[in-house]
Amino acid sequence: MVKFGKKVVKFRVPIIIISILLLIPATLGYINTRVNYDVLTYLPEDIETMQGQDILVKDFGTGAFSMFIVDGMEDKDVSALKTKIENVDHVSKVLWYDSLADISMPKSMLPEKLYEVFNSDTGTMMAIFFDEGTSSDGTMEAIGEIRELAGKQCFLSGMSAIVTDTKNLAEKETPVYVLIAVLLAIFVLGITMESFFVPLLFMLSIGMAIVYNLGSNYFLGEISYITKALAAVLQLGVTLDYSIFLMHSYEEQQIRYDGDKERAMAHAISQTFSSVIGSSVTTVAGFIALCFMTFTLGMDIGVVMVKGVIFGVLACVTILPSMILCCDKLIVKTKHKPFLPDIGKLSDKVTKRYLVYVVIFLVLLFPAIYGNNHTSVYYNLDETLPKDLPSIIANEKLKEDYDMNTTHMILVDSSTESADVAKMLNKMEKVDGVKWALGLDSLIGPAIPQSMIPESVTGMLKNDKYQLVLVNSEYKVATDEINAQIKELNKILHTYDKGGMLIGEGPLTADLIDITDTDFKTVSAVSIGIIFVIILLLFKSVSLPFILVGVIEFAIFVNMGIPYYTGTKLPFVASIVIGTIQLGSTVDYAILMTTRYKRERNHGADKYNAITTAHRASAQSIMVSALSFFAATIGVGLYSNIDMISSLCILMARGALISMVVVIFVLPSMFMVFDKIIVKTSKGFLPKEG
Repeated sequence: MVKFGKKVVKFRVPIIIISILLLIPATLGYINTRVNYDVLTYLPEDIETMQGQDILVKDFGTGAFSMFIVDGMEDKDVSALKTKIENVDHVSKVLWYDSLADISMPKSMLPEKLYEVFNSDTGTMMAIFFDEGTSSDGTMEAIGEIRELAGKQCFLSGMSAIVTDTKNLAEKETPVYVLIAVLLAIFVLGITMESFFVPLLFMLSIGMAIVYNLGSNYFLGEISYITKALAAVLQLGVTLDYSIFLMHSYEEQQIRYDGDKERAMAHAISQTFSSVIGSSVTTVAGFIALCFMTFTLGMDIGVVMVKGVIFGVLACVTILPSMILCCDKLIVKTKHKPFLPDIGKLSDKVTKRYLVYVVIFLVLLFPAIYGNNHTSVYYNLDETLPKDLPSIIANEKLKEDYDMNTTHMILVDSSTESADVAKMLNKMEKVDGVKWALGLDSLIGPAIPQSMIPESVTGMLKNDKYQLVLVNSEYKVATDEINAQIKELNKILHTYDKGGMLIGEGPLTADLIDITDTDFKTVSAVSIGIIFVIILLLFKSVSLPFILVGVIEFAIFVNMGIPYYTGTKLPFVASIVIGTIQLGSTVDYAILMTTRYKRERNHGADKYNAITTAHRASAQSIMVSALSFFAATIGVGLYSNIDMISSLCILMARGALISMVVVIFVLPSMFMVFDKIIVKTSKGFLPKEG
């Protein structure tokens, strides 16, 4: 690796030129990578609800639908607006009462159920069907165009409208996330390092690695908006350590080689590469664990972040050293004394008073576990968004004026007898929380033969394979009430048609709850298992993996337990991924201290001196690393109006600080308590007592 370091030093100018030129294809890749704003599409493709969605698109030409509320408008104007909406690209059909009868016909002559469904005291409502999926580009463009056609007295509700608003908000906020993260990270690094200019070089090299990573996402086809929003911030947070390590190593090597900066940098690159590979493996392991989720959003985040760590390592040993050598004069001019306290006295106190920290650990352990196990999560996606968005206002109006919260869609075999369908709908209407169940017969009434109904209407609801039934629920998505309702509806459906499918946002979310509950256990087990094995191989110790993983898991329990005691509900994604991210990215703090502790023990120091020296040598680096991670994430957490992003960033920021405190105070105390066991169960420890 020293030879590699010498090559980097020799070709530092070409490396910088090439790295700048590579930004061009990377930027093009970033711009042309599709972003998915609907997390429900990450459910497994083989579940019934997802298969039903595909059938809707293929057989009915309907991928999504929205309820469109019109207040205080004359019928002739509503009809004219409906015609305009029908002409919007990707709108396949619009269902209103003029689809069945001339608007000159009094509404009182319509079937009673139809009148009740589509009218309220303040206005009327129509159903808009789109020919593409809920989160497709075509559907979102159609949503935007419909909003332009409609006035302030019109409200467009439904999942597609929510996804469109999520996209608009995320596109506006994501560049600000990066700006906030960079500014706060520069501030922390500026006061903790020996030069005000070095943090700018860190941001430039890491920034390039981030652009390369985001640009290479083009080859994945698409990424989720959560991944896009978090990738840059998270990559900055987890790879900043590598840059700090390179700079510290370079400063040490300059002393060793008496001012020969090129030789010092070559050796610093070699030393950094060896250390960073070991450090990055645990971080990569945490992200790989996310790929084991059935809910493939985990794989989306995991794959992108694994790439991010790899790009971060490569930039750290090529681009950053080249920049440092080229900007050496500016670095020297901006040198200053770091504004960090001396850790020496603290190290002695931690080692001498270790029993105090062990007691604090034991006192907090069970409340932390209890809080972690009882923190409330929510699955309703519109709860992650601000309440003043158009889609949220429309959904609320739908609830207030029409008593509608969720609409299920049911696919029934078209050969099922009309009498059986009618019986099925009658039973469904008696299920708790069901306001109405509407099929083709319900729309036209028993007195009108289907042959008299326009093909445009019958085609919406029936073809040679399936007939479509709409069921309206008064319950909100992701509640216990609606999940129980879905089970009861499925039971009735399968009595009349064993192959029938209940689909829509409610059933999809019910599947999401079941799947992610299993995923949470899988991801936790896999991440702990992988990192346990890495530590086992790294230290050749049976006991150290239990201690290190146990200490970081305690920090995770504290972090995830706090929302329970503050009464905060977390979005479901946060509860699944945060433990893995915190474990993978902060176990490095514990590994750093353990490495020095083992080295001191091997050199013949007794346990007290070995642990004190290890603490003194590593605590400051741990503090800089944790504060940098905190700075990169806390600003985004406080700024973001999307709770999915905000919650994740706040949890990561708080997790970094909690892990820092636990490693600085609890880990050395555990070494004091278990030193004899560690020595006996580890290869390479000298059994000197003390």
